[in-house]
Amino acid sequence: MSQTWKKIALYTCGAISGVALSIGAQSFAADKKTDDNLPIQSLKTMAEVYGQIKANYVNKSDDDKLLEEAIKGMVAGLDPHSEYMNKKGYAEMKESTTGEFGGLGMEVGSEDGFVKVIAPIEDTPAERAGVKSGDFIVKIDNESTRGMTVNDAVKRMRGKPGTKITLTLSRKDADKPIVVNLTRAVIKVQSVRSHLLENGYGYIRVTQFQERTVASVAEAVNKLTQENKAPLKGLVLDLRDDPGGLLNGAVGVSAVFLPKDSVVVSTKGRDNKQGMLLKARPEDYILSVGTDPLASLPAEIKNIPITVLINSGSASASEIVSGALQDHKRAVIVGTRSFGKGSVQSVIPMSGGGALKITTALYYTPNDRSIQATGIVPDVEVKDKTRTFESHEADLSGHIDNPLGENGVKTAISASEPDSKEEETKPAAASEPKPKLEDLASRRKPDPSKDDQLRKALDLLKNPSEWQQSLGQGVQKLAEEKKKADEKKAAEEKKK
Repeated sequence: MSQTWKKIALYTCGAISGVALSIGAQSFAADKKTDDNLPIQSLKTMAEVYGQIKANYVNKSDDDKLLEEAIKGMVAGLDPHSEYMNKKGYAEMKESTTGEFGGLGMEVGSEDGFVKVIAPIEDTPAERAGVKSGDFIVKIDNESTRGMTVNDAVKRMRGKPGTKITLTLSRKDADKPIVVNLTRAVIKVQSVRSHLLENGYGYIRVTQFQERTVASVAEAVNKLTQENKAPLKGLVLDLRDDPGGLLNGAVGVSAVFLPKDSVVVSTKGRDNKQGMLLKARPEDYILSVGTDPLASLPAEIKNIPITVLINSGSASASEIVSGALQDHKRAVIVGTRSFGKGSVQSVIPMSGGGALKITTALYYTPNDRSIQATGIVPDVEVKDKTRTFESHEADLSGHIDNPLGENGVKTAISASEPDSKEEETKPAAASEPKPKLEDLASRRKPDPSKDDQLRKALDLLKNPSEWQQSLGQGVQKLAEEKKKADEKKAAEEKKK
């Protein structure tokens, strides 16, 4: 027993010595600014826990692994989008952003200790297998994802193109798990598609904001104008289930429709400190030296009525575009509330070869509205009857609250009510057949007769007075929500 306590004392003293050195190094700063004092008692507790594990845990523990897991836990507890990557993880992250890799094609997050699908990306293995926004991935190849970090889950789902993987999904409207078998593929997404809905009215779909998205949107506008053989009368921009992507892509797509030098988005860091201010100008959306992809746009694109389609799968860059066009009263936003991912992550290399991906700022719309946990509220709400479940940033455990106190969506909502009692009580199928390729092709071709949200967006373009009256209604709705919430809170506090 005495030998055990000697071990405990040795490990604990060693750890505390390191803490003491850190405290000593910061002593002068601590005298000047007491807010930055190290939490000595908490660090002592951490050292004691470390010592107890080293002395008494049933298996011998590797020091580096113990401390790495402690760092991961510390960072993961900040918010759902911050994480620590070791040397291998950092290398994999850089490879995934610069090279080709085999994957499934979906944006994922974390909720209640499980990995959750934010949105499957169009024309990828995930979409073709029937994976839906809001699905929980409870198993990857029969391994439970309970407690698994998003980064670890992504690593397991990536792999050599052509290899197989099995996902077990939990869906809110299914009474049994759904098992889907997928084949990894190189994810090369056609980020922009366009169609002429009818004479005078165009449609542009952006599935993800990539390096060529800005140029592709400009090409789509010119193509639609040529097909129409006359200037367009109106345009629908479809950002539904677009999980985001490159920031400069969001700025560039906004610049297609906004006057030059209009503010698109800004960022603020700790203590509301002003960060970036990005505008509709070439230097803010052109990544490398080259010609301006928007130079050849027809002049009328800056003035014709625009409607933007969003839903809970519209996140990050999609929300930046929607918020910019909404604040400048350049477009009517149609659909359901967006996801609410309004935070900026910076990747900071560490001395040991790893890296820290940490939230350093929040995005703000031109009218200084924070997107975080609130999302973009549509000017005209139209629910998707085929979408039985909506999920948002505010549902994710550990999410950062909206700094302006605006309401987030705290619980998932049903997008449509059952048409009858029989439908309400009928159990959902345990598994669903994969969509047929012809069904997917049909779904990708916009058809207002089968799409309530698209039909309403087109109707607004054809009715200039209704379009004009609808501009900015989502902002007013959000202000009313906040006023009611503040009044309710004040009333509750008064009762106390």
